[in-house]
Amino acid sequence: MKKLLPALAALSLSACVSVPQNLPVVSSVPDTQAPVTLRVIGLNDFHGNLEPIRRPITVMGNDGERTELYAAGAAHLATAVAETRAQDEHSLVIAAGDLIGGSPLISSYFLDEPAIGAMNRIGLDFNAVGNHEFDRGWQELKRIQEGGCEQFTLRKPCAVEPEYGGADFQFLAANVIMPDGTTLFPAYGIREYDGVKVGVIGLTLKETPTLVTPSGVEGLDFTPEAQAINASVEALAAQGIEAIVVSIHQGLYTEVGYNDKSCGGVSGPLIDILKGVDPRVDLVISGHTHRSYVCDFTDIDTDRRFWVTSAGYGSSLFTDIALELDPATGDARVLSADNKVVQSVGTTRDGETASPDPGFRQYAADPDVAAYVARYADASRAAADRPVGRVTGDPRDPGPATEETPLGNAIADAQLLATQEAGAQIAFMNNSGVRTALAPADDGTITFGQIYAVQPFGNTLVTRSYTGEQLIALLEQQFDDEGFVQTFSVSEGFAMTYDMRRPAGDRLVSATLNGEPIDRQATYRVTMNSFLAAGGDSFTVFEDGTDTTVGGLDLDALELWLAQEEVRTLPPEGRVTDATPE
Repeated sequence: MKKLLPALAALSLSACVSVPQNLPVVSSVPDTQAPVTLRVIGLNDFHGNLEPIRRPITVMGNDGERTELYAAGAAHLATAVAETRAQDEHSLVIAAGDLIGGSPLISSYFLDEPAIGAMNRIGLDFNAVGNHEFDRGWQELKRIQEGGCEQFTLRKPCAVEPEYGGADFQFLAANVIMPDGTTLFPAYGIREYDGVKVGVIGLTLKETPTLVTPSGVEGLDFTPEAQAINASVEALAAQGIEAIVVSIHQGLYTEVGYNDKSCGGVSGPLIDILKGVDPRVDLVISGHTHRSYVCDFTDIDTDRRFWVTSAGYGSSLFTDIALELDPATGDARVLSADNKVVQSVGTTRDGETASPDPGFRQYAADPDVAAYVARYADASRAAADRPVGRVTGDPRDPGPATEETPLGNAIADAQLLATQEAGAQIAFMNNSGVRTALAPADDGTITFGQIYAVQPFGNTLVTRSYTGEQLIALLEQQFDDEGFVQTFSVSEGFAMTYDMRRPAGDRLVSATLNGEPIDRQATYRVTMNSFLAAGGDSFTVFEDGTDTTVGGLDLDALELWLAQEEVRTLPPEGRVTDATPE
């Protein structure tokens, strides 16, 4: 249920270019007028995955065959990037957002400082801000870019590196506007290769404020994507720059193979955005959907000759792009673009080293990056390995991110338990905030590292009073026509039924607490995380509550709930019922 922001007034040209003009232009002296090959490496949605992803990823080939293998890890990615850069004299590494945020404990526990440090060592040049870059607020994001140890969050920075130096690469934010009309970060950066200047524009999706805690983006405007891109294209053209790359944290959905060039079956909001983009753009690197694709956008819109690429999730893949620069005209065109899997070294569920798949290249770990990651792994191990409880069953599948799940219900129960002193009667959990499944040991043991991965955002618990009328209005927001259906997981004793055949605003069939219908005239105490309390995921009615009590961390609540019994059974589904006929 993602509501779109109202269209904002067109960006002034000065708003888009005032900051970028301060960026240095890196150049080399031209030796020839022959075409120049620029090797561009596209990354996206790294999400602080410093270590190889601990579960096998599924790769669908162009023939539809699916392969499971272990992939990712900063040290293995470093080797892949270095070897790819070595193909040509000139290279450029660009990420399309969500470099940080929603990260494993090894990175998130340290405010994603090690993710930045790893990318500094890999040699990233630019990163377009994504929605998760704002998880801890824009002031903390500025610190991540610029360095320093000023504290903006509950967790103290610089825990491992006392002199955190910030990012050696540049964050870009063409459509993120400060109150003074400038962009939060530069709208674009410029590089020069053998006399040909290349402009790189970076931006996030305009719906970012609906995906993060609103206080984290307070005072910022997120303008329409095509509008921001086109203003930056004009600014670059005014400087005589014809070769233009866009890095955007918005994406496509596709059902074809990870390296299929057909653009078959693509969908998603990025299509309409790109149809409105200036045709002078030569390449688009995208992200956000965690899908892998390489698409010649000419197949969709003949007036636009650029390619659009994305490389999945967690840098389990990267895109190897050959961009030809013409010294005579200053323009660029894509010669080739291929997604490549970063097969690394994985560990099976039994703790054994997984055998590599011979159909894919396995990249060795870069020693320098591996040592850097190991430093943070050692620092996080004591916290990560601490047992916090035991659960029964095999709760490895978290379910769809928009529907009630046993794990989501357990989190709601935990939050209700933790806020009883505040008078809480009901707790709601947004399922998109459940970031991964639990993977207990054979005896059911769960560690702090595992529950941290489930809820890595450090949200606090908020308890507020709502009238029954407000509560019903809040529940109806799950089913409105502003986007997809997104139901809560709910605490024990609460139940609801909905029917999508009914008109918007009247789709809630019933809502009960301890078997009694919600009374529109009564008052109820409701607990939610601070993300929802600030209207996150477009649940704006959460903001209307009164008598606010702020409690502890959501993670602490889950740990407390697990500790109440020697072995916990995750509550079953069934508290939320979809009565819509199939």
